[in-house]
Amino acid sequence: MEKVAIIGGGVVGLFSAYYLSNEGHQVVVIDKGDFSQGCSFGNAGMIVPSHVIPLAAPGMITKGVRWMFDQKSPFYIKPRINRELVSWGLKFYRSANQNHVDTSKTALRDLSLLSKSLYHKIASEFDQFQYEENGLLMLYRTPNVGHEEIEAGKIALDLGLEVDFLDQNQLHSLDYGVSTSAIGGVHYKSDAHLNPNRLMSFLLSKLRTNGVEFIEKTEIEQIEQRNGGIYSLQTKAGVIQADQYVVAAGSWSSSLAKSLGEELLLLPGKGYSFTKEFLLHQPKIPTILCEGKVAVTPFGNSTRFGGTMEITHVRDNFINMKRVEGIVDTINAFYPDANIYLPKESEVWKGFRPCSPTGLPYIARSQRISNVVYATGHGMMGLSLAPATGLLVSELISEKKTSLSLSHFAVG
Repeated sequence: MEKVAIIGGGVVGLFSAYYLSNEGHQVVVIDKGDFSQGCSFGNAGMIVPSHVIPLAAPGMITKGVRWMFDQKSPFYIKPRINRELVSWGLKFYRSANQNHVDTSKTALRDLSLLSKSLYHKIASEFDQFQYEENGLLMLYRTPNVGHEEIEAGKIALDLGLEVDFLDQNQLHSLDYGVSTSAIGGVHYKSDAHLNPNRLMSFLLSKLRTNGVEFIEKTEIEQIEQRNGGIYSLQTKAGVIQADQYVVAAGSWSSSLAKSLGEELLLLPGKGYSFTKEFLLHQPKIPTILCEGKVAVTPFGNSTRFGGTMEITHVRDNFINMKRVEGIVDTINAFYPDANIYLPKESEVWKGFRPCSPTGLPYIARSQRISNVVYATGHGMMGLSLAPATGLLVSELISEKKTSLSLSHFAVG
């Protein structure tokens, strides 16, 4: 067994530590925060085998250009003169085609279904993070968006997922918990959800029981390389040495790769969420409000609302309340009886989702550094894909046959 240093304490890093420690490896997790921050905590908590179409898909360029001029739009690329942005944008442009979707959808489905099965297994054993298999409801208010969602549902159906197509009357007869102005919906019964805060608390507790070491509030200052691999990490907490290293630092992974002399195309997609307690009208089924790309997830007596994808940089900590206003407008348009008010800025969570230009995560050994494995770039599906990613990372490091082919998740 080996000593493995994991750089990044988000949900992907923690699930990597989970499966590595279960294999008997000695694991240390290093994070620049205090293990109570990051995207994993403000996440919508959705587990989405339904999401088989990557972000880089036909029509996204046109939509992106249109949304650039709308301050409340769900997708935005912050313009700036930057080589990484140009390189990312060019690859996104080249990837946004039907062939890319056709070659990616099965890989995404398999990764998602593996994750869901792992979540189901862990929840059956421990039952500590409100795991529920109520599916995901995609609601739409306009015929054009409805056509897009129905076509996406047909793709999922062809891939073997369980999908129902609901008209307005069927929606009204659904035990949904709240009235909606939607004219139809697609119900992905293969999906699930959980409470992300409870999940992270469970993982931290379980990993400490497994003997995993945590080093928090510590940034990597220098990486020493010898003989084609990482020899040590220099931090303010001291020198850290390991046999293998996992880069699972979310949106900061690209800068770590750069310090290793490797290009990892990755940009942060900033998103927002806020949580309302004891709503008079609360949806019973996790939902995406399609026109505004707003996620709605019930957690017991609370409901979390989240949305927007601002392609930006990690120094952009500004909360754009106009985009939060766009989330609120979408909620009230879909739920006329909800009366959701704009939250205070202090009530809004923000986080960076690590976005690859292909819409596919990186789960692979480095092509240049012999003892480095990358586990990042999951975009909005980090929590959804984390268990499968952690298992695959463990299999790579343990030199076992991986549970899935990793050909679609290579770096480069």
